[in-house]
Amino acid sequence: MTTDESAGAPRGPLSGLLVADFSRILAGPYATMLLADLGAEVVKVEGPGGDDTRTWAPPVREGVSTYYLGVNRNKRSVALDLKDPGDVAAARELARRADVVVENFKPGGLARFGLDYEAVAATNPAVVYASISGFGSGPGGRALPGYDLIVQAISGLMSLTGDPGGEPYRAGVAVFDVMAGLHATIGVLSALNLRHETGRGQHVEVNLLASAMSGLVNQTSAYVAGGVVPFRMGNSHPSLFPYEPLPCSDGDLIVTAGNDGQFRKLCEVLGLPELADDPRFLRNEDRTAARDELRPLLVERLRTRTKLEWFRDIIGAGVPCGPINTIDQGVAFAEEVGLDPVVTVGEGEAAVPSIRNPIRFSDTAATYRLPPPRVDEHGAEIRRWLAAPEEES
Repeated sequence: MTTDESAGAPRGPLSGLLVADFSRILAGPYATMLLADLGAEVVKVEGPGGDDTRTWAPPVREGVSTYYLGVNRNKRSVALDLKDPGDVAAARELARRADVVVENFKPGGLARFGLDYEAVAATNPAVVYASISGFGSGPGGRALPGYDLIVQAISGLMSLTGDPGGEPYRAGVAVFDVMAGLHATIGVLSALNLRHETGRGQHVEVNLLASAMSGLVNQTSAYVAGGVVPFRMGNSHPSLFPYEPLPCSDGDLIVTAGNDGQFRKLCEVLGLPELADDPRFLRNEDRTAARDELRPLLVERLRTRTKLEWFRDIIGAGVPCGPINTIDQGVAFAEEVGLDPVVTVGEGEAAVPSIRNPIRFSDTAATYRLPPPRVDEHGAEIRRWLAAPEEES
């Protein structure tokens, strides 16, 4: 199969690795896109109807779901019907040749096709095989369907999100799908590193609920280490103040004084230096306990100017703060600070704007070689490659 490396593209840190991607929707495709950005050759295996997210619209770009476009660049697509014996044979051969297999079927769902870890490892003992599920492969969780929203509810995240007296809310993005994709990527890279020593791969398992338990960090720790059940506090933080939106003359500004020194600087720039020496507000613990007394004192001063005027001065004083932006404003701000967040993948009519891989390397940068593929766009090429003897491929 023709690779981007052979075509003269720069080598990425994962160049030379072949990833067989049997995943769909978000967690798995996000993980494999990250691997692809870093140079891995990713073959996206889809059913004849394609990845579910191809139909998750609106919004769309030239008739294609932007959801799908956001997590599927740098991949080649082959459509394989696992009800067809010939396509199953091709899928098995792809898995046999792969360095990495990523799948997010229900636990055990690929066994009937001979594509589970045990079957693949029997012919490819060096394979790193990553399985992503909703609730793990144990007897209590293996049969449960895993969607991010369900895990946001079951994990407790929704109980923390929203106004204190209002309804629970989901996060505005599929946060645990993204976390699970990142955890799967870490697991794959760790297993590949060990393979350099042992020559053998292993089975890497990640599930959304375990990622949620880890990703809830201080909130789950509050319960398991402190016996405290966290609750909704709106935009307030349970352990810090100020660390929330505060109203200015024309809207809210996020102000975060994460330590005593930052609070002192904040008081100085607000023209309220006496607050930093007030016994009620000396330490973070004091300010957190006395937030109802401190908040109106800060708000009274902040309401005298606009949020952008205060933003410039507070940031200039070394205290973290920021306006609440819309997504377009967030992208624009990333551009202003020099992050170059948008890259164009592909050329001509096939070019697709995409968000840059967030990892920067001094020598082996992420590359953007292929736009998100159409269903089976590379099917003929991949089938020919799989049918050829491996030494000739």
